[in-house]
Amino acid sequence: MTLPLALWAGLTRVSAPALRIMLRRRVGRGKEIAERLPEREAIDPTPRPAGRLIWMHAASLGETMSILPVLAILAEAPGSLLLTTGTVTSQKLLAKRLPEMGLDGRVIHRFVPLDVPCWAARFLDHWKPDAAGFVESEIWPNLLAAAARRKIPLMLVNARLSARSHSRWKLAERTVRQILGFFSVIHPQSAQDGERFASLGKTPILPAGNLKLAAPPLPVDNAVLSQLSTSIGGPVWVAASLHPGEDALILQTHARLSMTHPGLLTIMVPRHPERGAEMAAAAGGAPRRSLGDNPPRSGGVWVADTVGELGLIYRLAPLAFLGGSLIRHGGQNPAEPVRLGRAVAVGPHTENFTDTVALLEAGGALTRVVDAQALGNWLDARLKDPWGTSAMGEKGAKLLQAYASLPAEIAGHLSRLAAGTPAIDGA
Repeated sequence: MTLPLALWAGLTRVSAPALRIMLRRRVGRGKEIAERLPEREAIDPTPRPAGRLIWMHAASLGETMSILPVLAILAEAPGSLLLTTGTVTSQKLLAKRLPEMGLDGRVIHRFVPLDVPCWAARFLDHWKPDAAGFVESEIWPNLLAAAARRKIPLMLVNARLSARSHSRWKLAERTVRQILGFFSVIHPQSAQDGERFASLGKTPILPAGNLKLAAPPLPVDNAVLSQLSTSIGGPVWVAASLHPGEDALILQTHARLSMTHPGLLTIMVPRHPERGAEMAAAAGGAPRRSLGDNPPRSGGVWVADTVGELGLIYRLAPLAFLGGSLIRHGGQNPAEPVRLGRAVAVGPHTENFTDTVALLEAGGALTRVVDAQALGNWLDARLKDPWGTSAMGEKGAKLLQAYASLPAEIAGHLSRLAAGTPAIDGA
């Protein structure tokens, strides 16, 4: 968990005109949607729906994905659901995923207002949620304080707190204790996260469980999958969620493997789709999914630079590498390809998903490699052993089935809070 206290203090002091200038500049960089900037100030003409309303806030893409199964269960009961996020990427995903899940008319999406006291107040006075869930590390003090003043029950969902962040928070323990006290209950990702939160306050802690391990398989259009599968003529692997600094390493790995695996197709997926053109250029003008290009049948590189299609991309190959892990970023969520029965590798930098990586590695569903050379060696071995690769994928898919009930448990806690009942008996 990384509460940006300095940023929060700065936002509180910055004038509204200065913040509006900042938001307009973000529009120019593709980080905001111009016609939806009023939402960042909690200006919204949409009437609040009648009846129960539960509000969920997820920062970005990964957090949004993890909470969708919870929203689907909550939508089975009467009332409305409000989901706020902070990124354009998450909005694009929701525009695609909510209709696919039959939630388009049940879940209202808005961009979260900046954590300015008057904007936070305007947002809560308009929507009047009966309960709210903040996902993972989304701690905005003004929003939380305003909700507490209105006696809105709050839950911290899938909460994580690294050892480093815990050490920093201990230095401001009184402030942290007050902020965590705004929550009625905390649901931690792991037992270690729960212990760290417990050491900082008295908020009740639920049993641990990572929602990112409980998500359903990523969706796919089977007709598109069939069409693309027939256009792939040789061995194939996916390098997903790549960050700057990893592209060249993946291209080098592809060149080396192509010498012993003729017709090899390497699918490169940028973490941020806007890097697709840059990635394709580095690969010598590789075809791009966003332009409608099919993968080259004779092998090579194909850049999959679209949003919401990882379910399709992972299903095209038995092997997947998760980016953000060959550089000092912290890695991406390996559970998504594992759930689809893919054999998965990650690099040495997986601090963002330490517990998930350890769980999957111990279960034989994931391999850690120290560098790009080791990644190439792993891929070579896996491409030469299709049976062993399939067995590795099956282990992972079976391992994650144990977490299938977690979304319903979280939805139950939120529903009890909205009804005015403690999420934990006796709390």
